[in-house]
Amino acid sequence: MIRTTPTTSGTPTTSDPADERLRRWRLVLGGGDADGTGRALTGTDAAVDGALTALYGRNPDGHDRDRDRDRAGRGRTAGLGASAPSVARWLGDIRTYFPASVVQVMQRDAIDRLGLAALLLEPEMLAAVEPDVHLVGTLLSLREAMPETTRETARAVVRKVVDDLEERLAARTRATLTGALDRSTRTARPRHRDIDWDRTIRANLKNYLPEHRTVVPERLVGHGRAARGVRKEVVLCVDQSGSMAASVVHAAVFGAVLASLRTIATRLVVFDTAVVDLTDRLDDPVDVLFGTRLGGGTDINRALAHCQAGITRPADTVVVLISDLYEGGIRGETLKRVAAMRDSGVGFVALLALSDEGTPAYDRDHAEALAALGVPAFACTPDLFPEVMAAALEKRPLPIPA
Repeated sequence: MIRTTPTTSGTPTTSDPADERLRRWRLVLGGGDADGTGRALTGTDAAVDGALTALYGRNPDGHDRDRDRDRAGRGRTAGLGASAPSVARWLGDIRTYFPASVVQVMQRDAIDRLGLAALLLEPEMLAAVEPDVHLVGTLLSLREAMPETTRETARAVVRKVVDDLEERLAARTRATLTGALDRSTRTARPRHRDIDWDRTIRANLKNYLPEHRTVVPERLVGHGRAARGVRKEVVLCVDQSGSMAASVVHAAVFGAVLASLRTIATRLVVFDTAVVDLTDRLDDPVDVLFGTRLGGGTDINRALAHCQAGITRPADTVVVLISDLYEGGIRGETLKRVAAMRDSGVGFVALLALSDEGTPAYDRDHAEALAALGVPAFACTPDLFPEVMAAALEKRPLPIPA
């Protein structure tokens, strides 16, 4: 007798490998009653297939959403209607049958493939979704069209995502940057726990005693404790064009974390063709995000001009440009401005994205021109960002991903 065991989703699976393969293939194929496998779907399997069919089935004109994979007319047929109740039920179903990471992907696909963004303006819809960074980006892009009855629900969704990101990233960021600021204060009379042994050994190699196989440290090298006043200034200059939504969300969170450090004076500037300084909102990343306006053109030169005008201590300032580098302004002037800031002692970091998605589409010519100025442009994950900032504050090479 073949025994069945429940999975985490409540779907029974068999201990017969051949039957389980047929079950999985039937779920993948998603056609007629058995779709050539001889195995019909029942129970939870049928419900899972229905949820997938609603999203990845055929368009109303009968054509498959991804390809004409079944010219005979079989195959999944879309069934998610454009009404809030049916979509809300579907959102509840996928949260039942799939893990959160898969639910987030399916939600994004539903918004992109089925044009459901407008339904997110209804409070009952927002209450049913699984919050994530991409959903926040969608909500921010809809902000101007959002009715008053939906705004508080939308803020609650954004707040949950922001709180989750802060919980994941804040402690490590503070620890990494505090350490970097401490190390940046060198002293010739460090306390024992503050001795930099690598530098001390290199500085005293001439005092090596072969007979004792040791180095006599005539001069200690170490770091003191950073003063309580402001030691460094960081300017986050963030492109808020539509493709940068996830980066804007992460930049708002990191901006708030940096602003909480007494030894770093932090400014946050967002831009498209206009420039908006959101520094006064850094105590609450949600206020920052609702102060952005995703979409529109891009004028990097204008944004950098605004940032440059506020720099008073170039040698102690790091400017972080977060942009895909598609310049709608004057590229030549942008490069001249970056070169001028670098020559004055400003540390400059160019990030093509600040997200978990990897390297986005970007202007390669502009990136190469920045690299020629000594400013490599690269995509950065949120987990790597603290290390990048620590290296920039200490004026050492950036940890660029391979």
